Amino acid sequence: MHYKTLHPWRVSPKEAVQIQKRLAGNIRTDTKNIKPKAIAGIDVSFKENTSCAAICIFKIPGLKLIEEKTKIAPVTFPYISTLFTFREGPPVLGCLKKIKTVPDVIIFDGQGIAHPRRMGLATHMGLWLNIPTIGCAKTLLYGKFTHPSDTKGSYTLLKDKNATIGAVVRTKDKTKPLFISAGHLINLRNAIEITLQVCTKYRLPEPIRAAHTLSKATLLKELRKG
Repeated sequence: MHYKTLHPWRVSPKEAVQIQKRLAGNIRTDTKNIKPKAIAGIDVSFKENTSCAAICIFKIPGLKLIEEKTKIAPVTFPYISTLFTFREGPPVLGCLKKIKTVPDVIIFDGQGIAHPRRMGLATHMGLWLNIPTIGCAKTLLYGKFTHPSDTKGSYTLLKDKNATIGAVVRTKDKTKPLFISAGHLINLRNAIEITLQVCTKYRLPEPIRAAHTLSKATLLKELRKG
């Protein structure tokens, strides 16, 4: 998979914030609905000073796994909550270079525009890749909300003052909701629909569950070598 290089990754936290602010003007979340035929999940695992990004690509409907790849990389950026992309971006891009199937949409284990500068991992990577992306986070980073009902498919809006920046979505009956936000080249309602489509019997969307399992196992195997 090919993509444009938008900026260097070896930057200071202050420079990283300026990059986010500069890129934010390019975000598009007002697009028409898409019906993906291939959907990917991406997750990154960390241990010590090593990271492992994993991508799992599924055909839909049916959720048949058609491709998976991983990338081991050293950690080169500190842990700063609103700047996760600068830790995760390099291994993610390294992983994406290996794939042969370009997915129609990618779900990231992280935020989209539900971020103080609208630049969560899904949005940032969406701008690099120029394909639709969805942020699917297990915890709240930013914004205010009321809890949705306990039924799968119910949701409430995540707000930053008067702006809607995401949704709090119940993906399984009587379980903790997920924080879904548009990344890039997708609208929020479409992002919610696609996320629910690939949530089967578990809380997490299947592409993210698969990527998480793969990244953890690959990283553990790599560290055991040393």
